[in-house]
Amino acid sequence: MTYPWLDRTAYPFKSNIFEVNGHQLHYIDEGTGETILFVHGTPSWSFDYRNIIKSLKNHYRCIAIDHIGFGLSDKPEHYDYSTKNHSNTLEKFILDKQLQDITLVVHDFGGSIGLNFAIHHPEKIQHLVILNSWLWSNKTDPDFIKFSKMLKSPLLPFLYKYLNFSPRFILPKSFGDHKITKKILRQYTKPFANKTERNGALGFARSLLNDQDWFEELWNKKQGISNKPTLFIWGMKDPVIKPPQLEKFLSGFPHSTAVKLETCGHFPQEEQPELVGQSIHTFIRNRKTDV
Repeated sequence: MTYPWLDRTAYPFKSNIFEVNGHQLHYIDEGTGETILFVHGTPSWSFDYRNIIKSLKNHYRCIAIDHIGFGLSDKPEHYDYSTKNHSNTLEKFILDKQLQDITLVVHDFGGSIGLNFAIHHPEKIQHLVILNSWLWSNKTDPDFIKFSKMLKSPLLPFLYKYLNFSPRFILPKSFGDHKITKKILRQYTKPFANKTERNGALGFARSLLNDQDWFEELWNKKQGISNKPTLFIWGMKDPVIKPPQLEKFLSGFPHSTAVKLETCGHFPQEEQPELVGQSIHTFIRNRKTDV
């Protein structure tokens, strides 16, 4: 399938397809060596890791999936777009591909999706790299309480389906000093071609209301992965997932280090990809030296 809007100069990767749940999940698989698996959040796709993969594929095997409903994967109108089901799909993918000794890179909703897999299969995870995400309930967080009013609005489906609200409006406002260009923003809006293809992003929005108890369960079950070598790369100007969230993560992962990007917002991999890529490479290289 061709995508006239896709900038193949920015995203020069070979497309691969994994058949799952009766649909086609798109992924890229570049380079050779130890496996780095990238798991995106919303409303993004493997495109947001493109520059990191370009820099790391000379040293590692870099795999990045597009969740069903996102990027170049199928976007069925009727589908279980819950965060839990995305994690189940990721599990099927990893087990089918027999991936081992994984450096797992997660961002945003990719945190709960990927870390849930890691909690259930810690033997397959070598390192964790976590970018602006969370792994607990935010029910009592004042910012979340304010945001939940919008999530409960009967207008939410209209905003997401008819206005493509998440990539068109929420995404650009989540950046820090490194603003997204119109050309790059197009690569995030165009995958959601029409209202029938926008239920994936809407599903994640609904997850914020429906899955808070599950997020808390994951935090309480993190013991199996909390001692894994972990790197946090954090945009400190994120207007949604703020620095106190990083501090909570650090409190629960004692064998971790943090790279704080003072001018970045929610998407460090898009805003400062060179620094993010180099930080990941240095982290893996240093961990191998320590062994």
